[in-house]
Amino acid sequence: MNEFLDCGQIVNTHGIRGEVRIVPWADSPDFLCQFSTLYVDGAAMAVPASRVHKGSVIARFQGVDTVEGAMALKGKTVQICRTDAKLPQGTFFLADIIGLDVVDQHGDKLGILREVLSPSRQQVYVVEGRREIMIPAVPEFILETNIEAGYIKVQLIEGM
Repeated sequence: MNEFLDCGQIVNTHGIRGEVRIVPWADSPDFLCQFSTLYVDGAAMAVPASRVHKGSVIARFQGVDTVEGAMALKGKTVQICRTDAKLPQGTFFLADIIGLDVVDQHGDKLGILREVLSPSRQQVYVVEGRREIMIPAVPEFILETNIEAGYIKVQLIEGM
């Protein structure tokens, strides 16, 4: 497991005081606002202030006080340190399940989880095996996620 996890991208500046707009790659932009330190290009950057604005995160990095300074960060990926994150019991980072074996309810291997799509409210797991299978990530289909053992157990319906 990687120590640092990609969690968003700086897409633009915001205002004239060096703030940046970050598109979060998380369940909600509020998740990103809980961190007082973010990492850009491997460098720790203190975040004295952040807030949610129209589905994005507006953040101010310590030492970045001008539009020009903020513009230099545009396009960069923002990371968090895994140990700084406080996840609710039973949840996990998507980066930790990519590459896991996907097995059916009988233990037969269907393939490997290659991608997680988020087209709407629910995520969809893309499993690459003999054929590509798309599985909604809801309890009716996802029976067990065991990161330590390296598998996701699913229940398929006819036609999947």
